[in-house]
Amino acid sequence: MSILIAKRYVKALIDGKDVDTISSIAEELKLISSAYSDEKFLNIISSIDIESSKKTDLIISFVENCSNTVKNLIVLLGSNRRLNIIPAISLELNKQVSKLKNSYEGIVYSKEKLPDTYVNEMQTSFAKKFNVDLTLKNEVSSYDGIKVDIDGLGIEIGFSQERLKSQMIDHILKAV
Repeated sequence: MSILIAKRYVKALIDGKDVDTISSIAEELKLISSAYSDEKFLNIISSIDIESSKKTDLIISFVENCSNTVKNLIVLLGSNRRLNIIPAISLELNKQVSKLKNSYEGIVYSKEKLPDTYVNEMQTSFAKKFNVDLTLKNEVSSYDGIKVDIDGLGIEIGFSQERLKSQMIDHILKAV
């Protein structure tokens, strides 16, 4: 539900603005969104004992030289008791910036750290295939294989050893 509401706010934020202005707003909201990972901050935001104006002042204070657009957004969200959707707005706005700039970031999940040359080769290959600027980062995880996730494009490609084994077994059983 908050995603749909966030999309409406993002649509209003980007309406009639150039890419640089939208990027600047996205950076400010990204900085503010980082506070939402702190439990104490979340307790303050969700508290009914603290006035809405004090909550909005706190959030605005996170950004040095906060733009009027972001200030107005936070005041509006505070008055509508929707300060909790700022991370969703930030995420959606970053997706829109990626689309406007045709520049995306992705993650390569693997059990071990992959050589930079291999990650760069995949990055070049995917960028050429999808005709975008792409930056891939390697993240070590428990995934048994390799998985490439490019969120802004909605692409997830994976190759796991377990899946390969099961497909080989199926193929052998069909042959017999």
